[in-house]
Amino acid sequence: MASPSRRLQTKPVITCFKSVLLIYTFIFWITGVILLAVGIWGKVSLENYFSLLNEKATNVPFVLIGTGTVIILLGTFGCFATCRASAWMLKLYAMFLTLIFLVELVAAIVGFVFRHEIKNSFKNNYENALKEYNSTGDYRSEAVDEIQSTLHCCGVTNYRDWKGTNYYSETGFPKSCCKLEGCSPQRDADKVNEEGCFIKVMTIIESEMGVVAGISFGVACFQLIGIFLAYCLSRAITNNQYEIV
Repeated sequence: MASPSRRLQTKPVITCFKSVLLIYTFIFWITGVILLAVGIWGKVSLENYFSLLNEKATNVPFVLIGTGTVIILLGTFGCFATCRASAWMLKLYAMFLTLIFLVELVAAIVGFVFRHEIKNSFKNNYENALKEYNSTGDYRSEAVDEIQSTLHCCGVTNYRDWKGTNYYSETGFPKSCCKLEGCSPQRDADKVNEEGCFIKVMTIIESEMGVVAGISFGVACFQLIGIFLAYCLSRAITNNQYEIV
């Protein structure tokens, strides 16, 4: 058993570890709330656009909601374990953080390996959406209109892609292809945007990949800090038989 003098000297160190770990856990808990909010927002507002990437991409909001919920629960558990100064709870907290870190690492590797399939899937789905396009409110048609009007583009590779569709043969170009708001180009190619949407969408995705990679790396490093703090505090409590009075 540690001597009373040694326990007295160690107590401020453990208190410092507890304070830092509590701050970390609070920030970790906040990230869970943010992920949950983004997941709900994505489910409500962006589900149509995920479907143009891949059929399975519509599950992305649910993944974010689930991850956010797990982080909130885990953050609450970590706060409780830290306040109680329970060695076994802190070890369990560190183990859960390690599992989440490994899941994120695997997800990042899978996303990097299959990044080219995402491009091909988007192109194929966008081409199919043009073939089945209608102006009556179909969810994929709405996604096509939103992309074309926001990015000022028309078609997949260029505006000529519309000429092979049933909609063009009956009506002409959709209004979302217009260069100016409120125009009705019909079959007048001079009034529509000539650039295709595929290259523009991929350019945006690729330009943001560096940001996403940086944020992912930062989150992973942040979790390693939590694992280190929880392990150190647990070991200090165990070695010095520290108890809250």
